[in-house]
Amino acid sequence: MKFPWSSFRCNPLASHAAQPSKALWRAKHNNICTSHRQEPGHRWHSSAAAVSAADLRFGQPVHETHPHILQAGEPGHYESFLPGSCSPVYKLWETASWRPKFERWLPDGTETRKEEKADTSINDTVTPGITAQEYADRRTALAKAMTQGSIAILHAAPVQYKSGAVFHPYRQESNFFYLTGWDEDDAVAVLEKTGTSELDYRFHMFVRRKDARDEQWNGYRNGVDAARDIFNADEAYSIDGLDSLLPEVLKSARLIYADVPQQQHNDSALHAGSRIWRLFSTTTTSSSGRDSSYPPQTPLYPIMNKLRVVKSAAEVANMRKAGQQSGRAITEAMRRPWQREKDLHAFLDYEFIVNGCSGPAYIPVIAGGDRANCIHYTVNNSTLHEGQFVLVDAGGEYGTYITDISRTWPVSGKFSAPQRDLYEAVLKVQRSSISLCRATANMSLEDIHGITARGLVTQLKSLGFDVSISNVDELFPHHVGHYIGLDVHDCPGYSRREKLRRGHCVTIEPGIYVPTDDERWPKHFRGLGIRIEDSICVDDDSPFILSTEAVKEVDDIEALR
Repeated sequence: MKFPWSSFRCNPLASHAAQPSKALWRAKHNNICTSHRQEPGHRWHSSAAAVSAADLRFGQPVHETHPHILQAGEPGHYESFLPGSCSPVYKLWETASWRPKFERWLPDGTETRKEEKADTSINDTVTPGITAQEYADRRTALAKAMTQGSIAILHAAPVQYKSGAVFHPYRQESNFFYLTGWDEDDAVAVLEKTGTSELDYRFHMFVRRKDARDEQWNGYRNGVDAARDIFNADEAYSIDGLDSLLPEVLKSARLIYADVPQQQHNDSALHAGSRIWRLFSTTTTSSSGRDSSYPPQTPLYPIMNKLRVVKSAAEVANMRKAGQQSGRAITEAMRRPWQREKDLHAFLDYEFIVNGCSGPAYIPVIAGGDRANCIHYTVNNSTLHEGQFVLVDAGGEYGTYITDISRTWPVSGKFSAPQRDLYEAVLKVQRSSISLCRATANMSLEDIHGITARGLVTQLKSLGFDVSISNVDELFPHHVGHYIGLDVHDCPGYSRREKLRRGHCVTIEPGIYVPTDDERWPKHFRGLGIRIEDSICVDDDSPFILSTEAVKEVDDIEALR
């Protein structure tokens, strides 16, 4: 007996076990498959009319087409990046057989369950470092946090244009990427909670169809089939059907979780966000004027922040790789004499990529002399001179996960006495603040900020500064840290007053910025700007520094030349 693929429905409990991406691909000219008994916990696969994924073209890599970027299933390939105690989602322990066992729990820290991984294809990486199974677990965690009968709607980021038809490199909306791994624009994901169990949900995707003519000009697309077969959507449709199909899905919902963007003045393009905005801003859907008001809406981002703020071991491994390669690039930059900020900027961008990052995580700060007193100086177009400091705030990105590092060093490679004294003061406070990034300290970022500010006051007074806690913000005007992950400032809206716990990833970045023309401060320190920043993963009893390859001790910096 044969079934049309589009009408096949999986067992609800089976539909959220990650589907292997490496297996077989249905030829697009044949839309029927031979029925086989479905194994519990796995998606049903066709063995008819199939072709290899390596022979097809997609908009983003799969491991068959880009084995240098993505891996086939290799359980535990990331533990070499992690200390034994820092595995927020996966713990490995030795067994008699070659196949390790895992204890896995959801990103919110609950619902432990054990399994032996019998089919390593669920460990195929959909995006660098992140497996199909982990994406499925993230969706399960979201469904668990949603109220019964509710629906979550997310949309892909639009393409951003520099000028006219000149576009910026594409960057996916972070919540959408976290749940799907999909890295194309004009897409919508819908999570429909259908029952009381954490696995009672349906995952729908609306994406662009394959289009040979458009792909000839603009590059390959993933297509609707890939949304099912690689990204494990229960239902996948063309984005062209969103206006007619999504209202049908919404009819039965009691509550809608969504972060719907406001319509922009120049928003004429039919990208996914504007489609949803128009859909929600319309009160009728037919010529009869029938009212089709939707259920109440509530923001989705508070739930997403709680899921994203605690990183899995695979996420930490990606951030560790970004930190490792970025740190090496920055240390290599310290070895060399630089005469222009833009040359140092270009060198770091190059080194990030050749060392294994996908590119820079953000526009770097390359600030020589008193330009370092501008916190977000990114023009990077001045010259560097002997006797000056250069402050670098830069980091690479790996698998869309970032690192954030700041280092300050003398252009000459050797510290003057005032440079050394002020630098050592900031470094001493940074070391102390990093030591508090552990769950047993019971500290929040806000708590650590207060301790950092008081520590800087103590250090500055010892150097002759007339400073107190009431005015130290004139020299230390920013917060000591922020959350990091998919975004440089991760989980926007998540409070810095939350106690740090295992799996949180943050920066610790004290800085002192002494104005050139302010006579209140000691003359020999005027014009110096110093920031020392590392990316940290919080563990139970100690911090795990993700950016340790970027040297920061005075003796180590001077020994590089």
